[in-house]
Amino acid sequence: MTKWVYFFGETTKKDKLLVGGKGANLSEMTNIGLPIPQGYTVSMAASVAFAKGNQWPAGLAEQDKECLARLEKISGKQLGNPANPLLVSVRSGSSISMPGMMDTVLNLGLNDEIVEALGKQASPRFAYDSYRRFIMMFSDVVKNVHREQFDEPLWALKKKKGYSNDTEMTVDDLKYLCNLYKGIYKKSTGEAFPTDARYQLTEAISAVFRSWNNPRAIKYRELYNIPHDLGTAVNVQAMVYGNMGNDCATGVAFTRDPSTGHNARYGEFLPNAQGEDVVAGVRTPIDLNDMKKTFPECSKQLFDIFTLLEDHYADMQDIEFTIEKNKLYILQTRNGKRTAGAAVKMAVEMVEEGRIDKSTALMRLDPSAIDTLLHKQLDAKAAKNAKPLGKALPASPGAAVGQVFFTADAAVAAKESGKKVILVRTETSPEDITGMTASQGILTARGGMTSHAAVVARGMNLPCICGASDITVDEAAKKFTVGGKSFGEGDHLSLDGNTGKFYAGKLPVQDPVLDDNFHKILKWAREISSLQVMANGDNPKDAQVALGFGAQGIGLCRTEHMFFGADRILPMREMIIAKDEAARKKALAKLLPIQRSDFYGILKEMSGKPVIIRLIDPPLHEFLPHDDKEQQEVANQVAGGDINVIKAKVASLHEFNPMLGFRGCRLGVVYPEINEMQVRAIFEASLALVKEGKQPRPQIEVPLVGHVKEFGIIRDMIKGLAKEMGAEGKVNYEIGTMVEVPRAALRADELAAGGAQFMSFGTNDLTQMTCGFSRDDSGVFLKHYVAKKIYKTDPFASVDQVGVGRLMQLCVSLARGVNSKIDIGICGEHGGDPDTVEFCHRIGLSNVSCSPYRVPIAQVAAAQAAIKYGPPQVNPPGTIFALTRAKL
Repeated sequence: MTKWVYFFGETTKKDKLLVGGKGANLSEMTNIGLPIPQGYTVSMAASVAFAKGNQWPAGLAEQDKECLARLEKISGKQLGNPANPLLVSVRSGSSISMPGMMDTVLNLGLNDEIVEALGKQASPRFAYDSYRRFIMMFSDVVKNVHREQFDEPLWALKKKKGYSNDTEMTVDDLKYLCNLYKGIYKKSTGEAFPTDARYQLTEAISAVFRSWNNPRAIKYRELYNIPHDLGTAVNVQAMVYGNMGNDCATGVAFTRDPSTGHNARYGEFLPNAQGEDVVAGVRTPIDLNDMKKTFPECSKQLFDIFTLLEDHYADMQDIEFTIEKNKLYILQTRNGKRTAGAAVKMAVEMVEEGRIDKSTALMRLDPSAIDTLLHKQLDAKAAKNAKPLGKALPASPGAAVGQVFFTADAAVAAKESGKKVILVRTETSPEDITGMTASQGILTARGGMTSHAAVVARGMNLPCICGASDITVDEAAKKFTVGGKSFGEGDHLSLDGNTGKFYAGKLPVQDPVLDDNFHKILKWAREISSLQVMANGDNPKDAQVALGFGAQGIGLCRTEHMFFGADRILPMREMIIAKDEAARKKALAKLLPIQRSDFYGILKEMSGKPVIIRLIDPPLHEFLPHDDKEQQEVANQVAGGDINVIKAKVASLHEFNPMLGFRGCRLGVVYPEINEMQVRAIFEASLALVKEGKQPRPQIEVPLVGHVKEFGIIRDMIKGLAKEMGAEGKVNYEIGTMVEVPRAALRADELAAGGAQFMSFGTNDLTQMTCGFSRDDSGVFLKHYVAKKIYKTDPFASVDQVGVGRLMQLCVSLARGVNSKIDIGICGEHGGDPDTVEFCHRIGLSNVSCSPYRVPIAQVAAAQAAIKYGPPQVNPPGTIFALTRAKL
């Protein structure tokens, strides 16, 4: 028969997947001799079995009865016996801590007869205070009678009698509340409050099982990527009381400060109270360090236990304790939740203290949480007290506060006048780049996590919220509306790019601080990781930021971003409207020195490190305006004032699906002079740097390749220019391809044999073409797909490992079958997603590339993948293989 129930001491701290973290730690503390109220744990597996049929699995009732009898024998008390009553707590506890998300019942075992007996043994006030708490908790947790129905008469009584604290209530007050609460229970459930203690226990255990699937628990698991099929254990533990009088207390403590990581005891306690009083805020707790004044011996014992537990677990502990008649009991210990900054500080200091090694330190960090250290944050207290106007996709992290403007020109003008700008658009386009640069943050009504606004904002370290479908933007009227409220140009708005929430008005902002501990962690990550972490960067400033975080190269330099500056867009537009090759070359000659200067700056900054430079990728229509006013301005600049010339060119470039149209290498095949100008600029910049003693390492990348012949045309052009210009043999360059088209992945062996010296997955386009989703429009429905579990996560935020990932695996296997050492990486926005980074390690990629400010996230995730899985496996060419299982 399956074993469902374990008495404290039968398991150890290693058994979290069996009895949950709380149960495992209570057993562990029992085994090392700490003062623990005894009890037993119903396993997580029992919860999973219960969920299948809403009933206890066979054998559980008998095992529960046996363990309860054992608890009664140890305590010398009996559940339901008025002469010597045993009261118990019933608490949840899964293998992954979910504080406050599931349910607890305290003081179980009380009824009208037992409360009278307990009052004679202890004190009437204590007995009835415990009883009214139990009625309220049992009603709320087991029968779903909302707690507000009990809180309202409690507050009304206190107000009527002028009480500030619960401790001021008399025995008669408490008896009155108990009778009132039982009436509320009966009115809500249609039955009298249960008096059978055994029935109470059975119902409470079942209720805690059910609480695994309450809405807040489900939401918490979704937020923190906790599997939904784990289930929760249930801990049944003898009650000890902190509310029996002034020689009693209860509290919560941390062995180190969870907010700052400072190595000092941190916590609070309340005399004459139960644990829920501390966490519920019904009374103001007292600083833990003041406990020595009222409970000197217990205080010393508690602080000694702090040291013992931190030594034993080699981690910061979150401890709940109770003092009953000057005797200390430890109710729970677990690895404490902490802020990202505290996590880094504790990890480094514990390595330096000799408690843990570097691998353990790295595994304790949440890569995504590290992101919060790199950006400004809204003041946590202010944000908590403010009501958000709405919530959308947190496309780029950080906080931004400023005045609303609706066009790029207005944003630039506002910045020049000294204003801080929040750019609000229906959606952004490349033409908005000047306005984005002038802004503190961006809010768009449309677009997803890989929309133009999201990608550019992450690269610029701008907070950005996309896909706010609840807002309606009227750019002509210079206003947007949300929830029936209108906001016009100049109104203040606060954005939280970490959560996707946005607020009216100006909330206070906190600046990030990166200390030596942060840089030590990144150094350790680079030492352990087998994946190189590179950065997406389009200018020397991006390269400097990336180097500051330890990036090992530039994994994507998007040359099209270089054409949108005020000094560049004009010759670019001249080239686009040119009627013949000669006119195009004349315009391109104006762009050549600009491109050369750009490449010179990036290659110089990254001397000795690879810089992957992607040749022009987007369709040409993106460089032309589409409204009459801007078209006339362009006509005045490049077409002698004839707006029809511009309109005709825009019409000729129109495509029904431009992302699958005339772009990428297709431009280079049809108009080779465009790519020739770019390659010439790369080699001229590189040769100049070689003369200066630098070590430029340009890797020229051909985008949107689907066929080896189109790659071959551009490869031959590059090699021809290298010889013509004298770069061959002098410049350490390579030619490679992006893998964005599914056909490229399927024919990767052909591309490797055809001269591709490196490959880089452009997973944004690869996801679009594999799944058939438009990344700019899918935000409307993908959230519903995720909610319905069609996709585990948004495939534009984290790689679809079983779909797109399968193509990636096949590509790696095929290419490495031709060239076992070919460098293969990923340069889409997925490169900064921890789950994607782990997947890239497992399939044997050489590098990942992401926005400069996400480099630290990728570095930690890459190190964790190496620790967790070991070296990636080598597989036969052309095979799709099963991924290695985690070592940890």
